[in-house]
Amino acid sequence: MTSKTFMWGLMGLLILGLGGFGVSNLSGNIRNVGSVGDIDITVDDYARALQEDIRAVEAQTGTSLTFDQIEAFGIDGNVLGRLIGQAALDNEAQNIGLSIGDENLSRQIVELDVFQGPNGFDREAYKFQLDRIGMTEAKFEEQLRADSVRGMLQSAVVSSVSMPDTYAKTLVDYAAERRNFTWARLSATDLVVDLPEPSEEDLIAYHKENAADFTTPEVKRITYAWLSPDDLVADIPVEEDRIRALYESRGEEFNTPERRLVERLIFSDLAAGEAAKVALERNETDFETLVAARGLELQDVDMGDVAQDELGTAGGAVFNADVNDVVGPFETSLGPALFRINGVLQGQSVSLEDVRAELQGELASDAARRKIETVAETVDDLLAGGATLEELLSEADMKLSSIDWHADAPDPIAAYSAFRDAAETVQPDDYPAVIHLDDGGIVALRLEQEIPAKLQDLNSVRSAVIDGWLGQARTKALADQAQDLVTKLVAGEDMAALGLTAQMETDITRDQFIPDTDETFLDTVFEMKPGDVTVISATDSVAIVRLDDVLEPDQADAEVESFRASLLQQAGSGMAQDIYAAYARSIQSEAGIQLDQTALNAVHANFR
Repeated sequence: MTSKTFMWGLMGLLILGLGGFGVSNLSGNIRNVGSVGDIDITVDDYARALQEDIRAVEAQTGTSLTFDQIEAFGIDGNVLGRLIGQAALDNEAQNIGLSIGDENLSRQIVELDVFQGPNGFDREAYKFQLDRIGMTEAKFEEQLRADSVRGMLQSAVVSSVSMPDTYAKTLVDYAAERRNFTWARLSATDLVVDLPEPSEEDLIAYHKENAADFTTPEVKRITYAWLSPDDLVADIPVEEDRIRALYESRGEEFNTPERRLVERLIFSDLAAGEAAKVALERNETDFETLVAARGLELQDVDMGDVAQDELGTAGGAVFNADVNDVVGPFETSLGPALFRINGVLQGQSVSLEDVRAELQGELASDAARRKIETVAETVDDLLAGGATLEELLSEADMKLSSIDWHADAPDPIAAYSAFRDAAETVQPDDYPAVIHLDDGGIVALRLEQEIPAKLQDLNSVRSAVIDGWLGQARTKALADQAQDLVTKLVAGEDMAALGLTAQMETDITRDQFIPDTDETFLDTVFEMKPGDVTVISATDSVAIVRLDDVLEPDQADAEVESFRASLLQQAGSGMAQDIYAAYARSIQSEAGIQLDQTALNAVHANFR
């Protein structure tokens, strides 16, 4: 049976979707927009559902939608598809004789919150709510009965769907299996042979094989005019009274009083507090024991950091005491209390002279940004009138520069996201326009030339090619040296005896990372079998690895169990959706779908 929660939610959606609905009297003769089998999809049902979805989208976006936008978003198609699916379920339920009795329907109605009065279900409230949304009792009950039957059909199709445990076990075993292994790293300092000098043929071959490393990026050569607040700050005077006013307005930032970390233990009366203080002074107890005796924990008596004036009559004693001292008892609004001092947060006093330059710079920068806002309007007018970037130097005191721009360009102007976005999209025929930058500056740019990527000549990158060849040769020599050691290890020799510094790793999973290795290291380890010894090469080193053991996932690990449950839930949900989709397509195909485009157009005309 459909749950109460489902029905309450359904009723809420009906009230929201239908309340104030204004589409009516669409046509004298047009009654249906289509049918599925023997079930009609009425004009009113389609119009009402379409209005509901439109209002939901408008509520989300905060804007009204034109019908062109509604069609572009596919809202009308989604509504029609949903109603076709509901009609197909209704038709199937009718064919197999599935329904709910009047008793069950009545129980669902009287349990809905919107129909409740002071003494439970209110017949007048029922009538009033249906009148408000323009629905008769018969129509509402018919729709509620149909919704319940659809829910029963849907539940029957998907409720028994579950993924076999084998599915989750396979994935969990892959993701959470563990490895124990021993490994040793060989770097350039461990190399026992001298590297040869590369021949010209070696360098030519390496240059060709690694062409991507020696190819310049595709760049756009851009000329730009830039005005930054920093360009104006030095020439903007700042009055002394403005600096002083800013300093005073931020007094709490520059002048902070000392604060103390304090705990406060309240007692029922002054005598109890004094007795506790005497016991502390005689070392007969400690503060923690006093707190526990009151049924409290330290966090219950912790005041955090406080200023002297926040402690009332206890302030002077607390701020004159040392860390770990207990003072009191003092009267508080909660009763007599002992105070323990746990720490001192020193206050600070920063004079105006200490921050004068900083404050002056802030005020000048603000003024510079405001000035640039005015300049930006002038620059915009100049560019609109055909002025070139070069003319902006004299007309707006901007500075002219150029950049070979690409995604990793190091130039300061390339750090601004607005400039990067404009550089990415600029075309040869684009006219310069004002671009506002994050720091209040402005820039205008012009594309001069697009330079394609180019493989650099060997002679121009010879030094880098030599370094790359030597690195490759070094790694190969280390791998050869390591392979000789592997042979000895397989024969039974010990890593330590071979001069290797062995590292043991236990309970390692695929998603972990081993320092001093690259991202493929663990992938290789997890492909090995127990007892295997292999060499794994990295960019500047190699590793000798021996796999000691393969361990199943730790079943006691809460994360493993959570992962397993999540996999089963997600997979089961996905399978249920697929099965229901196939079922829905089947019953729609068997029943046959008929649509009346004229009726649909008539409904749409009321929304335009």
